[in-house]
Amino acid sequence: MKKLFPLIFLAVILVNAAAQSGRRVVRSPSQPDPPIQAPVWSQPEPERPVARLEAKPELTILPERLLERPIKSLDKGSFRLADFNGKVVVVNMWASWCPPCRSEVPEYEKVRKAYVGREVEFIGLTPEDPQTSNGRVQQFLRSVNFGFRLGWADRDTAYTLMNGQGTLPQTLVIAASGRIISKWHGYSRSQSGDRLRQTIDRALSQATAPVSQQP
Repeated sequence: MKKLFPLIFLAVILVNAAAQSGRRVVRSPSQPDPPIQAPVWSQPEPERPVARLEAKPELTILPERLLERPIKSLDKGSFRLADFNGKVVVVNMWASWCPPCRSEVPEYEKVRKAYVGREVEFIGLTPEDPQTSNGRVQQFLRSVNFGFRLGWADRDTAYTLMNGQGTLPQTLVIAASGRIISKWHGYSRSQSGDRLRQTIDRALSQATAPVSQQP
């Protein structure tokens, strides 16, 4: 009996320690969730866009070659970013295989609808290959209400807009002057929409004096 008591005592200590080590850490209600991102190289076509390329210096202005390049629409025709000179332009990079993109669309749609009739253009670009991904992209669009002007981003367009950073979604807000006001990547639940709205308001309030283009 004398030998049994220390063994029981030791077992109690070990069980208690195991319970302590297994406690879950509860996030404070005031602490925001970190942005959710999807790596570009997780997509079914890793050879297509910008994955694993060296990151470029942060853009402050879109280069002329990018502004003038035709972007193929998802439905028909094409457009250029230069078509929207004088407007605030929101560019959202997304993909059909990207779960955070699917979560972000409804929040961004609420923002878009709030600026109907204002000098703001909303553009959604996917770096997927239209030759191999059209069916999957169209299925994605049938499952979400995405009222942005939608297009296919070729390799150089995607790489330039994303600065070689291989995660989606990514969002840029460009002032009417052509200067990039803000750029971020990842989706934060119940926060991304507010951030977009605040950034658009800041862009609308800024002067529209022209700035020199990057080569």
